[in-house]
Amino acid sequence: MGFIAFIVLGLLAGLIARAILPGKQTGSILMTILLGIVGALLGGWLGSVLFSRPLEEFFSIQTWLLAIVGSVIVLGIYGAVRGRNGRTA
Repeated sequence: MGFIAFIVLGLLAGLIARAILPGKQTGSILMTILLGIVGALLGGWLGSVLFSRPLEEFFSIQTWLLAIVGSVIVLGIYGAVRGRNGRTA
């Protein structure tokens, strides 16, 4: 998958993860992109370790599911850490 496609995947996976997670999330669009990309990487790694299924093609449903699950995990951790520091999450 190309670099631009990976950024787009991370952005969209991050936005979908924000919609899935409950509560108010005040991160910027840049933070959503970065956390979405990190989440997509995490999802790809988890998929390769647990299911022997890494991120494949951009239009593969498996790629999107792994990226979204990874983004939900990363955004959840980010929200928990920000909330614990006394900032609004």
